[in-house]
Amino acid sequence: MNSNGDGANSVHDADSDSSSQGNCTAPNGYKRINSGVSINSDIHGNCKQSTKLPLPTSTGDSIEWQKTIENVVKSVVSIRFAQVTSFDCESALVSEATGFVVDSVRGIIMTNRHVVGAGPFTGFAIFDNHEECDVQPIYRDPVHDFGLLRFNPKAIKYMKLVALTLRPDLAKVGAEIRVIGNDAGEKLSILSGFISRLDRNAPEYGDLTYNDFNTEYIQAAASASGGSSGSPVVNIDGFAVAMQAGGSNESSTDYFLPLYRGLRALKCIQNEEQIARGTIQVQWLLKPFDECRRLGLTTDTEYKIRTEFPEGIGMLVAEVIVPEGPSDGMIEEGDCLVSVNDEHVTKFVRLDEILDSSVGQEIKIVIQRGGVNLKKIISVGDLHAITPDRYVEVTGAVFHNVSYQIARQHVIPAKGVYIAEPAGSFRLDKDRGWILESIDNQKTPDLDSFIKVMQSIRDRQFVVATCRNVQDIHTSNSAIIYIDRHWTAFRMAVRNDKTGLWDFTDLGGDSLPPAPLKPQSARFTELNNNNIGKAANLVRSFVKVSSVIPLKIAGFPRSRRVGQGLVVDAEQGLVVVARSIVPYDLCDIVITVADSITIPGQVVFLHPLQGWAVVSYDPSLVQAPVEAALLSEEPIQSNSSTIFMGFNNNLRMVVARTTVTDISTTTMPPSNTIPRYRATNIDAITVDTVLSNQCGSGVLVDTKGVVGALWLTYLGERNNNTGRDSEYRVGLSTSTIVPILDKVRRNEIPKLRILDVELAVIQMSHARIRGVSEEWIRKVEEADSERHQLFLVWKVVSGNESQVLEEGDVILSVNGKTLTRMSELDMMYDKDELDMTVFRKSQEVQLKVPTVSTENLEIDYIVIWCGAVLHEPHHAVRQQIRKLHSGVYVAARMRGSPAFQYYIAPTFFITHVNGKPTPDLKTFLSIVSKIPDNTYMRLRIVTYDDIPFANSIKANTHYFPTMELVKDRKTPGKWHQFVYDNGERQEKKIEFANEIESLDIVGPDAE
Repeated sequence: MNSNGDGANSVHDADSDSSSQGNCTAPNGYKRINSGVSINSDIHGNCKQSTKLPLPTSTGDSIEWQKTIENVVKSVVSIRFAQVTSFDCESALVSEATGFVVDSVRGIIMTNRHVVGAGPFTGFAIFDNHEECDVQPIYRDPVHDFGLLRFNPKAIKYMKLVALTLRPDLAKVGAEIRVIGNDAGEKLSILSGFISRLDRNAPEYGDLTYNDFNTEYIQAAASASGGSSGSPVVNIDGFAVAMQAGGSNESSTDYFLPLYRGLRALKCIQNEEQIARGTIQVQWLLKPFDECRRLGLTTDTEYKIRTEFPEGIGMLVAEVIVPEGPSDGMIEEGDCLVSVNDEHVTKFVRLDEILDSSVGQEIKIVIQRGGVNLKKIISVGDLHAITPDRYVEVTGAVFHNVSYQIARQHVIPAKGVYIAEPAGSFRLDKDRGWILESIDNQKTPDLDSFIKVMQSIRDRQFVVATCRNVQDIHTSNSAIIYIDRHWTAFRMAVRNDKTGLWDFTDLGGDSLPPAPLKPQSARFTELNNNNIGKAANLVRSFVKVSSVIPLKIAGFPRSRRVGQGLVVDAEQGLVVVARSIVPYDLCDIVITVADSITIPGQVVFLHPLQGWAVVSYDPSLVQAPVEAALLSEEPIQSNSSTIFMGFNNNLRMVVARTTVTDISTTTMPPSNTIPRYRATNIDAITVDTVLSNQCGSGVLVDTKGVVGALWLTYLGERNNNTGRDSEYRVGLSTSTIVPILDKVRRNEIPKLRILDVELAVIQMSHARIRGVSEEWIRKVEEADSERHQLFLVWKVVSGNESQVLEEGDVILSVNGKTLTRMSELDMMYDKDELDMTVFRKSQEVQLKVPTVSTENLEIDYIVIWCGAVLHEPHHAVRQQIRKLHSGVYVAARMRGSPAFQYYIAPTFFITHVNGKPTPDLKTFLSIVSKIPDNTYMRLRIVTYDDIPFANSIKANTHYFPTMELVKDRKTPGKWHQFVYDNGERQEKKIEFANEIESLDIVGPDAE
């Protein structure tokens, strides 16, 4: 579990995500124990995985121990669970842990709080006889690491339920114990040890993760590993004296939670009483007497404490006082706690008892500061009141009030709005830890204020948000936020401890539509360079293009992209931009003119092969001297002089005179991790200037201001070691673009046809070896004095039944013309068939080669089911795979979803559901929509590597409803959104606020 202690093994995409999930060590060497593998640190401090075999049960166990273990295992369960959304200190995840039955009549299981989590939870328990039943959370302690789950005892039919008795008073130094649980995430394991300490402070697992405090922990050497979180620690009589919670990564030491407060909570539930929890918002540490003396503890006070508690080793000392809390200004760090309500207190358990019984009342505290006793009257607050029990989803992000956990960790007031999932519109520089202070110049001191402000903001509005990160609380950060209210729902979730669910309420209603747009004026900056002639005027032809992507599909790894586009028609507002900026039309386009005017845009055309797109804006909204760039219709030549104008990483224009060094046929390398769009069969231009590698967009232009090539960024392969995407920056001749743009200018949507093959260049020496005749070699030499080359069919795209070309064919001519340049294939765009001469298996073959329509090449239908994003295998998949196993392709999945929990991973094909074939999405949806919720269904899956396997999954439509997105083919850029509610299809905004992972390895470039 996310750098949390002995908690569960996190099954993750390693996102969305060689992520913080799993069994990673905290900076101080403590660990939560997650199942499956344990993670240790190497000599350099790096986390590493090592398979950890469960320790065997003690071979020398006495008969008494053997009988005890036989009885205890009947109470121990393995818990498979999901925390379905990021909340408080925890990210959305799926994991495994252990629990044990503490009430067999009511059906109550005890486990760790970091398993139950502070936010929405779903899970099931597997008993010793492998019966399974669902569990729902009924209590999670606001501070201490225990929680309670409820199950239906009647669901267990084949074994007698046995509850463990909690006896925290029997935990003694030197006592022999057994830790019985789901160790290493594999099977029941019994680990032996001896209690060595009863009075260590709670371990710290790091920032922005759950940490227990204000309690003693029990220390023992048991070497528990993954999945043992929540395991009972039992004595020889079979009593649960403690519960496994954490451990040290640097030794075999384990830390157990005493069960005094867990026993109290259990009795309250059994007696149908409220579990009162009091706080004065102070974190105390148990410090030995020698340290207390250094802080000013007097000899007289020490004598009294030692006399009353002869076995005590020290006193409680104030470590953290939460600002603006009840103790702020009364207690200071380093104060020694002497008494509460005239009673000497040196134990956390007794302090908790007093506070829990005094909620809403005042207590009298005596502290000693610098040798002086100080009496303080402090009001006891309700700990539950500063533990969030609701959150809001809006614009793709999750918000709730700042929790006591966060406030205590970072010594800030327990108030404000915390961004638990900084995604969607609120994706900020750091992943987590943001507190929102204001939005649209309106303060947001709490969640209710935030809701009111968000309800007043219009869709697609740009607003200023100010926030601070808890890891740098001194710095106020401001950001321009684009408010998306049309892709995602605006709703509140409130915890319901009776059902174990979080109930949703719509907050959006009829959201305010975008404000009417008005024309705005601006002036372009000038390029003061006298050496480039009319090329300097091109500053008035560039605009900034931003794409905001609500859903990761087709393997594209990012949710926001920004780059420069070139205006090619100022009267119609047409802009050419790279497809690495605008990957598909399921997105919002924002155009910025002269770095001043911001207006919406829409996708007009996406080129299927060459990696560029056309977007448009309303020119009537722009009162600025925008000029359309002049595009050359002649191919740019190698070794020709040109002017490079590009935009660097700061989106600043840079200029250099240079030379075209090479024009070569290129296909961008495929991503083996997950297929995504890439340019194929293009004549890529390179130039002799270092600026070309620094600039992601620009042009090659002459002194007359005529553009000869676009400078574009192409997305390439992903490095599995670094998690970064390779990007290639090359030029593309405008001569291949102009004919298509002419159709767009005439308001025609280009309906291109392509060969749908990948070609590779072969030189004449290789052609001779393959057997190409001397006659054809002479023809090549005569046809092109610069390039003596032919093209080999490198790969045939799958799924095209009419394809007659074969891999290995050498293309000699197309429609009677010897083919030596890729641009000569542009004739295919408007022809249904090409006459080709190819060299195949030592023979020349004449072929009638049909072209393929690209009208249906882009994704136009998406299903979100069980948190998995499904669509047809997109073009990149068919380019890289030999056989399409199904029309149901897993493009991405949401963290914490059933798809994550049951391992329905990106690039999988779902071929059958409950034995029924699913050749396409419509068939798939018709089958799964008839299966009741929370019911297992069998899936047959084939991986991207052609490996079939069977799997099962259980839907959870409360948190992950089935949804559809359907492209409106009549209205560019419009998608219809549908949500299935109890089988009823309703048109409404899609409901998700979880990070969506499209990759099994996610690194710094993933967003």
